[in-house]
Amino acid sequence: MARVKGALNARKRHKKVLKLAKGFRGARSKKYRIAKQSVMQSMAYAFAGRKQTKRDYRKLWIARINAAARMNDISYSRLMYGLKLADVNINRKMLADLAVNDADAFKSLVDTAKSKLN
Repeated sequence: MARVKGALNARKRHKKVLKLAKGFRGARSKKYRIAKQSVMQSMAYAFAGRKQTKRDYRKLWIARINAAARMNDISYSRLMYGLKLADVNINRKMLADLAVNDADAFKSLVDTAKSKLN
């Protein structure tokens, strides 16, 4: 059986890594060994960043709901508890959207929550 050398596959692998490292500064985009480390780290950051984005959006929605709830004389936690007692299943994303864009609908939800709390 003929001996297979690794040059072709190595070149493919190097090109793939260097393509991912495009736009990095200096040797990070030119030299394979350094580019490989930079690409591995950047992919780890990208993975973590996708999780972080979800957390950041949830924090933003909660801040918006809390601000709108306090304008209607109720705290965020009391509002959420009242909605739970009233069997109103609406997620925080939709609640935040209502708080920003449709104050009347949000007020009706607040009234529902208040009535269940009393």
